[in-house]
Amino acid sequence: MRRIELVVFDLDGTLVRYHGVEFESSWGAIAAAAGVREESERLLAEYLPRRDAYRRWVEEDAALLAGIPVSQVAAQIFPPPYARGVREAVDRLRGKYRLGILSSGVDLVADYVKADLDLDFAFANRLLVEDGRFTGESELVVDLWSKDEVMRRIAAEYGVRLEEICFVGDHVNDIPVMRIVGLSIAMNSKDDDLSRIADYVIDDLALVPEIIARFERDN
Repeated sequence: MRRIELVVFDLDGTLVRYHGVEFESSWGAIAAAAGVREESERLLAEYLPRRDAYRRWVEEDAALLAGIPVSQVAAQIFPPPYARGVREAVDRLRGKYRLGILSSGVDLVADYVKADLDLDFAFANRLLVEDGRFTGESELVVDLWSKDEVMRRIAAEYGVRLEEICFVGDHVNDIPVMRIVGLSIAMNSKDDDLSRIADYVIDDLALVPEIIARFERDN
């Protein structure tokens, strides 16, 4: 019988859904809360088509936040708008599997969700903070187009094989991860290719525990 050891969730559009911003993302929600939404959207339109320029986009988007109090942003984006079935899924999975986040979103949101849902880990890009304000600096942890590389490092760190990992994501940049794990689930899929590649396509995370149980039972 095949066994899942690690369940890893994408963040933006999968665990949380910030409506009204591109890709329901933590980046967009933070920019809107900070009052720099228009500038952020301009940068996104400029850099998103250029896959080799993601690091530059992260740097320039983070720079927009320089000097803005974190409390100003946090008051508007927390608690996050969880996707359907999040708490039910996590409550049923906790204790049976190690649970975590792999996201090219922002650590401010990923760390909040990790603590709120009592997950084991969260990998996301960092916005640096000093004296309660964003410095405008960032640290690229998860490249939008190279999430599979980070997933390989997570597997090694936790001592599991890739085929023992279930990954849940929502967009085209999650495809490389889905190709290498044992079980892939598209949640609120925003891409036809993702839907074709994923083992399951759902719109309610509460279905994840039963999908995993079925996978383990049938394999």
